[in-house]
Amino acid sequence: MHGLFRWSSKWWPGTIPLVILWAFAAWTSTAPLESDLGQRATAALKDTVLDKTKIAVAGRDVTFSADAFSEEGRRSAVASVDAVPGVRLVNDDTRLVPEAKPFVWSAERDVVRVTLGGSTPLPAIKSRLLDAARASLSGVEVVDRMGLARGAAPRFDAAALLLIDQIGKLKDGKITISDAQVSLSGMARDLGGREAIAAALKNLPEGFSVAANEIRAPPYVFQAYKDPVAQTLTLTGYVPDNTVHAAIVAAAGRKFFSEKIVDNLKASVGAPASFANMVTSALGALSRLSTGTLVVSDREVKLSGDALYEASAGQIRAGLTKDLPRGWQAKPEISVKPAAAPVDATVCQQLFSDLLAKGKIRFESGRATIDPDSAGLLDRLIETALRCPTANIEIAGHTDADGDDGFNQALSEKRAQAVADYLVKAGLPADRFKAMGYGSMQPVAGNDTDEGKAQNRRIEFVVR
Repeated sequence: MHGLFRWSSKWWPGTIPLVILWAFAAWTSTAPLESDLGQRATAALKDTVLDKTKIAVAGRDVTFSADAFSEEGRRSAVASVDAVPGVRLVNDDTRLVPEAKPFVWSAERDVVRVTLGGSTPLPAIKSRLLDAARASLSGVEVVDRMGLARGAAPRFDAAALLLIDQIGKLKDGKITISDAQVSLSGMARDLGGREAIAAALKNLPEGFSVAANEIRAPPYVFQAYKDPVAQTLTLTGYVPDNTVHAAIVAAAGRKFFSEKIVDNLKASVGAPASFANMVTSALGALSRLSTGTLVVSDREVKLSGDALYEASAGQIRAGLTKDLPRGWQAKPEISVKPAAAPVDATVCQQLFSDLLAKGKIRFESGRATIDPDSAGLLDRLIETALRCPTANIEIAGHTDADGDDGFNQALSEKRAQAVADYLVKAGLPADRFKAMGYGSMQPVAGNDTDEGKAQNRRIEFVVR
């Protein structure tokens, strides 16, 4: 018995190397099998749509985990792995991607970036939306904060792609899809952008509708700058259409008798009601300033600059705020230019002649009513009269030769008197002015052409 025990105790240590050799052989034969099964299982899933897919193989048993986007897709994926030759058992750890209720997706723009957030129904759609945003917003940072979820409305991707196209038209704002309802807020980048977005929304896929569109238009801005050094009037900003554009430029040409008009205006939608009338009236006020800036932003009219004399400043302030259309606001910021140095009578006469060579005091046809477009020129004449306070001035009225001589004589006298009254109303002494009418008796051009007649219809200032 003791001999048998001794024999046994000598035998079992010899089995240890055999066990090690067996385990090594089993491992070296199993590892390639597991790797092969893993590769074939992965290949079997290449046409399935899954997220977070993991394949683990132990022997011939496969543990399969993934997020599926439908129950049918989940079952099909498990069946595909189970059908791989050599697989004995599939441990199914798959699950459905959570369902979003409501299904919300968004695109938000600020000054420097666009952020895509919320949910998308498939990884391929998520990638497509990112690519579309980067292509549409070249040079703008696109931040991806989108997750994956079930529950998207049919044709979600078409709706989201259309809305991404609209993000480029925003200065800032947010566009949201909640189930099949679209909401928009923010400010359009350019005039007309709001209207362009509204037009695009009509092409949303069937089943989608606009719950709220709160896109605002940017301020509708018109600007005019009068530069006395360059002797220019520069117009920038927007006008409603080509007809209004032409009318405003023509009005500026009448009101600004010596300035060159620099026209940088563009036509665009979004002008407030009464825009053309307010701009034309405000240009008349600007024409009376030595230097100044006019800014019409939506329904606000801001005029700043230097009037040529004190009475003019008061008239300009009052005129800008008078009879404003409903909803409009005026902000006159008018100061008075320092008085120029006095001059003698000879210089005064030359200054009058230079001014009246550049522009004419206009009247209503056949009447002695001064055209408001002449206000800028009249203020210049008044400024000159203030510089020669001791000079007496004759205001001479002339007409062309059309019509009755008696009528022309009376009309020339009335027009001369109307100008004298205008100067007195500005604060100049009445006894410095003498209104004289000469009818058609002193022509400076022939009366056989319209051009010649226009030259003969004039007011002259003669220093005595």
